Amino acid sequence: MTTFALDTNIVIFLLKEDETVNNNLDRATRSGHELIIPPIVDYEVKRGFLAKRMSRKMSEYIDFCQSVSVGVFDEAVWQKAAHVFATLYQQGIVVDDADVLIAAYCLVNEYTLVTNNKRHFENIDGLKYVDWKE
Repeated sequence: MTTFALDTNIVIFLLKEDETVNNNLDRATRSGHELIIPPIVDYEVKRGFLAKRMSRKMSEYIDFCQSVSVGVFDEAVWQKAAHVFATLYQQGIVVDDADVLIAAYCLVNEYTLVTNNKRHFENIDGLKYVDWKE
C-alpha cells in the first residue's frame, strides 16, 4: 500500500471540505492507503491558524489529526534536505526551505506527496507526487 504525505494546501482543502480532495481522500482510505502529515506541514497549518486567530479551524485541524499520523524528522531527512537543496541550487533552481523539507521527508520515507503545487516539487529527482485537486 502507498503512504500519502499531505502537503499544506491539501490539508487546507480538506478542512474547507473541498469535494474533489475529500473524494480522493475517501478513495485512498477505503483502499487501505495510509495518510501522514509531514512535520513541517503540521507547523505551517498551525502557525497560519494561530496567526489569524482561527481557533475553530485549529480545532478542526486537531480533530483531523486524530485520523492521520503526524510524522517526525530524523537525521536522514535533514541530510536528504541538505542534499536536495544543494542539487537544486547548483542547477540554479530556488525552492522554499519548507518544500525542500517536505520533499526530503517523502523521499527518505518513500511516501507519495499529495500536493496541488506541483511546480514547487517538479524539479526534485525521485519524488513521487499526485494532485488530489485534479
